[in-house]
Amino acid sequence: MEFQLDEQQRDFAASIDAALGAADLPAAVRAWSAGDAAPGRKVWEQLANLGVTALLVPEEFDGIGAEPVDLVVALERLGRWCVPGPVTESIAVAPVLLATDDHGERCAGLAAGELIATVAHPPHTPRAVDADVAGLVLLVTDAGVTEAQPGERHESVDPSRRLYDVTAAGAPWQVDIARAHEFGALGTAAQLVGAAGAMLDAAVDYAKQRSQFGRVIGSYQAVKHKLADVHIAVELARPLVYGAAVTLHPRDVSAAKAAASDAALLAARAALQTHGAIGFTQEHDLSLWLLRVQALRSAWGTPEAHRRRVLEAL
Repeated sequence: MEFQLDEQQRDFAASIDAALGAADLPAAVRAWSAGDAAPGRKVWEQLANLGVTALLVPEEFDGIGAEPVDLVVALERLGRWCVPGPVTESIAVAPVLLATDDHGERCAGLAAGELIATVAHPPHTPRAVDADVAGLVLLVTDAGVTEAQPGERHESVDPSRRLYDVTAAGAPWQVDIARAHEFGALGTAAQLVGAAGAMLDAAVDYAKQRSQFGRVIGSYQAVKHKLADVHIAVELARPLVYGAAVTLHPRDVSAAKAAASDAALLAARAALQTHGAIGFTQEHDLSLWLLRVQALRSAWGTPEAHRRRVLEAL
């Protein structure tokens, strides 16, 4: 059976692309890395206007109450444009953790884009990303969910993702923690697929411009095959991610996260090889995606951890 996005979902993706395409995301990411969150927050305001931040918030808390597939549609585009901030944590995980009557006001804040949340969920997500920017920090343990205070800061391989140790700062409440974890892994997988697609497109465009030995490198069969391998990997990972959004079965989510991680890594390597030495420089925008992919591959469970979970499920 073949599943396709409906017209409304395709229009939703196109509207996100149009908004983010005009937002100069590379500049916003670089500013975020330097400690200036203002340009990035303007991007988040645009996401709120499009309804992205309200997708998983229940309708009774002024949200949309959308399906997980709609979430994947949005987060794939956000991954493609390298949106800074705790994207998965605030848009995909926090609404699940706060979906109780006691936290209705905070859910409404998430939906309106007035509140950005981040989450630590040991052992696979031991630290909270961008806890200095988030208005709400949550810690998930076996005892439940608590608010948390950020502590020591740690540098990530991606400078735009600052990591913080956190400590509980309040009484825990009970929610479906397992479901929240699945949304964390699923949201990260969607971002990885989007990032892989962006790097593939950048590599293809550059291969048409860069010349070597008197010919554009895109005319060489070896380059064509390498980029074709990336295309195949991305097109194999994408349906796994959308399939996992339909079932939310742990086995399917892990398979999607592992496949998306592999596709993004393959895309990063191919893009770097295609661009050559310029791809190593911080001044080139490709570096932003290269570092983001390295960070997201281990976020919400490494590929190895998710492969183990698939094996155990089988």
